[in-house]
Amino acid sequence: MTASPDHLSAPASLLRVRGLRVHIGAGEGAVRAVDGVDLDIQPGETFALLGESGCGKSMTGLSLMRLLPLGARVLGGEVVLDGTDLLALPEERMRRERGGRVGMIFQEPMTSLNPVMTIGEQIAEAVRLHDPPHRRRPQSRVVELLRAVGIPDPERRSREYPHQLSGGMKQRVMIAIALAGRPKLLIADEPTTALDVTIQAQVLRLLKDLQRATGMAVLLITHDLGVVAQVADRVAVMYAGEIVETADRRAFFAGPRHPYGRLLFASLPDAAKRDRPLTVIPGAVPRLDRAFSGCRFADRCALAIGRCRAGDVAWTGTAQDGVRCLRAQERGPGEPATAATAAPARAASGAPLLEVRDLRVHFPIRKGVLQRVAGQVRAVDGVSFDVPVGRTLALVGESGCGKTTVGKAILQLIRPTAGTVRFDGTDLTTLRGERLRRRRREFQIVFQDPASSMNPRMRVGDIVAEGLVAQGLGGGPAERRARVAALLEQVGLDREAVARYPHEFSGGQRQRIAIARALALQPRFVVCDEPTSALDVSVQAQIINLLKKLQQELDISYLFITHNIAVVAYLAHELAVMYLGRIVEAGTVEEVMGGPRHPYTQALLAAVPVTDPEKSVDAERLGDDLPSPSAPPSGCHFHPRCPLATAACRETYPATRAVGATHRVACLLAEPV
Repeated sequence: MTASPDHLSAPASLLRVRGLRVHIGAGEGAVRAVDGVDLDIQPGETFALLGESGCGKSMTGLSLMRLLPLGARVLGGEVVLDGTDLLALPEERMRRERGGRVGMIFQEPMTSLNPVMTIGEQIAEAVRLHDPPHRRRPQSRVVELLRAVGIPDPERRSREYPHQLSGGMKQRVMIAIALAGRPKLLIADEPTTALDVTIQAQVLRLLKDLQRATGMAVLLITHDLGVVAQVADRVAVMYAGEIVETADRRAFFAGPRHPYGRLLFASLPDAAKRDRPLTVIPGAVPRLDRAFSGCRFADRCALAIGRCRAGDVAWTGTAQDGVRCLRAQERGPGEPATAATAAPARAASGAPLLEVRDLRVHFPIRKGVLQRVAGQVRAVDGVSFDVPVGRTLALVGESGCGKTTVGKAILQLIRPTAGTVRFDGTDLTTLRGERLRRRRREFQIVFQDPASSMNPRMRVGDIVAEGLVAQGLGGGPAERRARVAALLEQVGLDREAVARYPHEFSGGQRQRIAIARALALQPRFVVCDEPTSALDVSVQAQIINLLKKLQQELDISYLFITHNIAVVAYLAHELAVMYLGRIVEAGTVEEVMGGPRHPYTQALLAAVPVTDPEKSVDAERLGDDLPSPSAPPSGCHFHPRCPLATAACRETYPATRAVGATHRVACLLAEPV
């Protein structure tokens, strides 16, 4: 790699990284996770590091903190924070910097917090280490930090454990811990991945407010272009261990110069692309266990020529504004060919395949030595909808509203408390034992986390064939193997995958395996529970194209549970918005997204980050967290958070009324047709 000239770097950089190289393992087969990275971050700015999984973003952040995994080591470079070379410090000095002048928010707050310590104790631990004035009496500083990150009633909350907090609250606790040492630089590694759009907007607003109040800089590691558009000042695109482009946020979103950046934008779903497949970046990020010659993106780039694959591709520009590409100024066939153009969506016709009426799932709350029932968690509290043949119904709402419970109750993985689930005329709630087992071949589920839904000790071929064996289908072993291989090819994987284990695949590939397993029994209905959550935009495009193609070929119906509104706009036909166990608005995607009538739907859509730096999101409409389903508010459940609520809203739960041809809203303020 040719580093950008030092004399062109901004002299006021808070963080200056030059030639950072990190290898995992030894010898020629070592993984070159970070391979000559240059960065400059100015005081008070938000610098976004963008790219696919496996490109080295998180490893770069861990390298700056010197928190490398076993077997990894820094081979070269310098990391200078406000005049101090962090790589040259002895470990004892680095411990004071780590959590002091430089803090870090990790990607998954639940696995980063100690489940057997209160959150107050965990924050106090950081205060004692990095805030000497409060070392002996940290409690006042703990309360101050919790209040600073927007946690209400901080004195009481400080005595609670992580499992008692929502996902957004846990992320706020992680931010409080990172702020304990009053950092000058905060490294935020995917701080909003898999969060609801409302909580995501609140966390991003919180980071910006804290930044203005403290003057700290933020290194934001993410693959979410919408988040980058809303909060970043400058952007760096990382690919296969090196930076391929840096730019000011507005310049980047006006037009990325590197073909990789342009293809990331082309992979994004939106309503305007509904009549055609999404652009997919062919191939995958190359393995990093080899030395590279030429451009590392060349094998996936439609613009690549002979010179791109041989010799050094020099960096052009400065560390603050430059690109690593021989054809950065050219525009050619930058979008690779995808599947054939999608057929226009059919209108719903005939009787629905699935009819859900007044579905309820209540979980008992037991207390005391005798475990008597003291209350009910009303996870699903009277849900009704239809899913026609070959159509997709999207179910959206905040975490805790009951979306996943609805999906599991439909499939009888959780037995409903009340209501009916009629599948092709048969009420599934009445089936038991062998009768239910035989019907299960007609409906399947794709779980949110494919890795945890697969047995790590089973080979992929056995995982996909498991349903066939259980149902006694597919013929003998040879016929089953052939069918499994054909299924893997259908979802875009090689036949050789049958002999490998789940851990040998990327997140997107594991999701394809989960889809193949669901399709093995040729189901007519599939529940897709957050199937694209936490996936890169390029892998997300592959999965969405696959689901759409299979629906057109096999007439499959989907219940698509998600918080990704852009995916809903592209993929779904109908949309239902769920709040605290009930559907508050439903209709076609065009009706609900084009003219939302319920204040909750309006707040959800206002909080969605868009890839336009000139448009801001509204994170303030919802205010407090979702109330507990064990004690829902009286009247309309949304009234404590609704800016339009009246006295009548506090007394009576509104009946569902029609406000369009198929548009229905449960709101007293919505005018009926």
